[in-house]
Amino acid sequence: MSTDTTLSEVAEMIETVLDGYELDGPITRETAFQRDLAFASIDLVVLSGHVHEKYGELVNLPRHLSEMDLDEIVALTVGDLADYIDHCRAA
Repeated sequence: MSTDTTLSEVAEMIETVLDGYELDGPITRETAFQRDLAFASIDLVVLSGHVHEKYGELVNLPRHLSEMDLDEIVALTVGDLADYIDHCRAA
């Protein structure tokens, strides 16, 4: 499970990507990129850039996403991403 710090950092990056998009509520672990944030593939690419800038080579989000099937990507939550980041940083 991710730390609150990582979850907060991911939420900040998402808000930067969405830049002014009105959210229906706070970004939580359960917030789904597709369902709740209406993230398009380009949004994931932009978010990947922010993740790389923040965490460097340790966290390779494009590779992680390429290892997932479409249903897993559609179901991806903020908590899933935060957990992945913490896993990479701990390795």
